[in-house]
Amino acid sequence: MKYIYIVIVTCIFSSCDWLKQKTKETVNKSGEVIAKTGSEFIDGVSKGVEKTFQNEVIFSEALKTKGLKAGKIIIISTDSTSDNILSVYFIYDKDIHQKITAKLFSESGQEYGRAKQIVKGKKGDAQYLDFIFHKRTNIDGKGKVVFE
Repeated sequence: MKYIYIVIVTCIFSSCDWLKQKTKETVNKSGEVIAKTGSEFIDGVSKGVEKTFQNEVIFSEALKTKGLKAGKIIIISTDSTSDNILSVYFIYDKDIHQKITAKLFSESGQEYGRAKQIVKGKKGDAQYLDFIFHKRTNIDGKGKVVFE
Protein backbone atom coordinates (compact mmCIF):
# COMPACT_ATOMS: atom_id res chain seq x y z
CA MET A 1 0.00 0.00 0.00
CA LYS A 2 2.83 2.32 0.91
CA TYR A 3 4.34 1.58 -2.47
CA ILE A 4 1.14 2.75 -4.23
CA TYR A 5 1.19 6.07 -2.37
CA ILE A 6 4.81 6.66 -3.38
CA VAL A 7 3.94 5.92 -7.02
CA ILE A 8 0.92 8.24 -6.90
CA VAL A 9 2.90 11.07 -5.26
CA THR A 10 5.71 10.63 -7.78
CA CYS A 11 3.22 10.77 -10.66
CA ILE A 12 1.61 13.90 -9.25
CA PHE A 13 4.95 15.70 -8.84
CA SER A 14 6.22 14.66 -12.23
CA SER A 15 2.96 15.72 -13.88
CA CYS A 16 3.19 19.03 -12.00
CA ASP A 17 6.65 19.57 -13.44
CA TRP A 18 5.31 18.63 -16.87
CA LEU A 19 2.39 21.02 -16.38
CA LYS A 20 4.71 23.82 -15.25
CA GLN A 21 6.97 23.29 -18.25
CA LYS A 22 4.04 23.25 -20.70
CA THR A 23 2.59 26.38 -19.10
CA LYS A 24 5.95 28.15 -19.35
CA GLU A 25 6.32 27.14 -23.01
CA THR A 26 2.80 28.36 -23.79
CA VAL A 27 3.39 31.70 -22.07
CA ASN A 28 6.69 32.16 -23.93
CA LYS A 29 5.07 31.36 -27.28
CA SER A 30 2.20 33.74 -26.52
CA GLY A 31 4.68 36.49 -25.66
CA GLU A 32 6.53 35.96 -28.94
CA VAL A 33 3.29 36.12 -30.93
CA ILE A 34 2.15 39.28 -29.13
CA ALA A 35 5.53 40.97 -29.64
CA LYS A 36 5.60 40.03 -33.33
CA THR A 37 1.99 41.17 -33.87
CA GLY A 38 2.69 44.48 -32.09
CA SER A 39 5.78 45.05 -34.19
CA GLU A 40 3.91 44.26 -37.41
CA PHE A 41 1.10 46.61 -36.35
CA ILE A 42 3.55 49.46 -35.72
CA ASP A 43 5.24 48.82 -39.09
CA GLY A 44 1.85 48.78 -40.79
CA VAL A 45 0.80 52.06 -39.19
CA SER A 46 3.99 53.86 -40.21
CA LYS A 47 3.79 52.47 -43.76
CA GLY A 48 0.15 53.52 -43.91
CA VAL A 49 1.08 57.09 -43.02
CA GLU A 50 3.67 57.22 -45.78
CA LYS A 51 1.29 55.73 -48.35
CA THR A 52 -1.49 58.19 -47.57
CA PHE A 53 0.74 61.19 -48.32
CA GLN A 54 0.01 61.35 -52.01
CA ASN A 55 -0.05 65.09 -52.44
CA GLU A 56 1.19 66.42 -55.74
CA VAL A 57 4.21 68.65 -55.05
CA ILE A 58 4.66 71.67 -57.33
CA PHE A 59 7.45 74.25 -57.35
CA SER A 60 7.01 77.65 -59.01
CA GLU A 61 9.17 78.23 -62.09
CA ALA A 62 11.17 80.83 -60.13
CA LEU A 63 12.09 78.25 -57.48
CA LYS A 64 12.93 75.64 -60.11
CA THR A 65 15.38 78.03 -61.79
CA LYS A 66 16.94 78.70 -58.36
CA GLY A 67 17.70 74.97 -58.12
CA LEU A 68 15.32 74.05 -55.31
CA LYS A 69 13.95 70.48 -55.14
CA ALA A 70 12.16 68.39 -52.55
CA GLY A 71 12.93 64.88 -51.40
CA LYS A 72 10.80 63.20 -48.76
CA ILE A 73 7.91 65.14 -47.22
CA ILE A 74 6.53 64.20 -43.82
CA ILE A 75 3.37 65.34 -42.03
CA ILE A 76 3.95 65.93 -38.31
CA SER A 77 1.68 66.55 -35.32
CA THR A 78 2.45 68.07 -31.94
CA ASP A 79 0.93 67.32 -28.54
CA SER A 80 -1.72 69.99 -29.04
CA THR A 81 -2.29 69.84 -32.81
CA SER A 82 -3.05 67.26 -35.44
CA ASP A 83 -1.10 67.01 -38.73
CA ASN A 84 -0.40 70.72 -39.19
CA ILE A 85 3.38 70.63 -39.81
CA LEU A 86 4.83 69.87 -43.22
CA SER A 87 8.46 68.77 -42.87
CA VAL A 88 10.17 69.03 -46.26
CA TYR A 89 13.57 67.65 -47.20
CA PHE A 90 14.92 70.39 -49.49
CA ILE A 91 17.78 69.73 -51.90
CA TYR A 92 19.79 72.72 -53.12
CA ASP A 93 21.26 72.63 -56.64
CA LYS A 94 22.22 76.32 -56.28
CA ASP A 95 22.72 78.76 -53.40
CA ILE A 96 19.41 80.12 -52.14
CA HIS A 97 18.23 82.49 -49.43
CA GLN A 98 14.62 83.52 -49.69
CA LYS A 99 11.23 83.38 -48.03
CA ILE A 100 9.01 80.66 -49.51
CA THR A 101 5.28 80.14 -49.16
CA ALA A 102 3.80 76.65 -49.03
CA LYS A 103 0.13 76.44 -50.02
CA LEU A 104 -2.12 73.45 -49.40
CA PHE A 105 -4.94 72.51 -51.75
CA SER A 106 -7.59 69.82 -51.32
CA GLU A 107 -8.34 67.19 -53.96
CA SER A 108 -11.06 69.48 -55.32
CA GLY A 109 -8.56 72.36 -55.69
CA GLN A 110 -9.70 74.43 -52.71
CA GLU A 111 -6.90 76.15 -50.79
CA TYR A 112 -6.95 75.44 -47.06
CA GLY A 113 -3.57 76.46 -45.70
CA ARG A 114 -0.54 78.73 -46.13
CA ALA A 115 2.73 78.89 -44.25
CA LYS A 116 5.96 80.78 -44.86
CA GLN A 117 9.53 79.82 -44.13
CA ILE A 118 12.93 81.29 -44.91
CA VAL A 119 14.87 78.79 -46.97
CA LYS A 120 18.64 79.17 -46.88
CA GLY A 121 21.10 76.70 -48.32
CA LYS A 122 24.31 76.26 -50.29
CA LYS A 123 24.71 74.38 -53.55
CA GLY A 124 25.04 70.66 -52.83
CA ASP A 125 23.43 70.88 -49.38
CA ALA A 126 20.12 69.39 -48.23
CA GLN A 127 18.06 69.71 -45.05
CA TYR A 128 14.62 69.31 -43.51
CA LEU A 129 12.62 72.50 -42.96
CA ASP A 130 9.26 72.68 -41.23
CA PHE A 131 6.31 74.69 -42.49
CA ILE A 132 3.99 75.19 -39.52
CA PHE A 133 0.37 75.81 -40.50
CA HIS A 134 -2.41 77.18 -38.31
CA LYS A 135 -3.33 74.78 -35.50
CA ARG A 136 -6.74 74.09 -37.10
CA THR A 137 -5.12 73.02 -40.37
CA ASN A 138 -5.12 69.26 -40.78
CA ILE A 139 -2.94 68.40 -43.79
CA ASP A 140 -4.83 66.00 -46.05
CA GLY A 141 -3.21 62.88 -47.44
CA LYS A 142 -4.29 63.74 -50.97
CA GLY A 143 -4.32 67.03 -52.81
CA LYS A 144 -1.58 69.42 -53.79
CA VAL A 145 1.28 71.33 -52.13
CA VAL A 146 2.57 74.36 -54.00
CA PHE A 147 5.85 76.11 -53.13
CA GLU A 148 6.18 79.73 -54.34
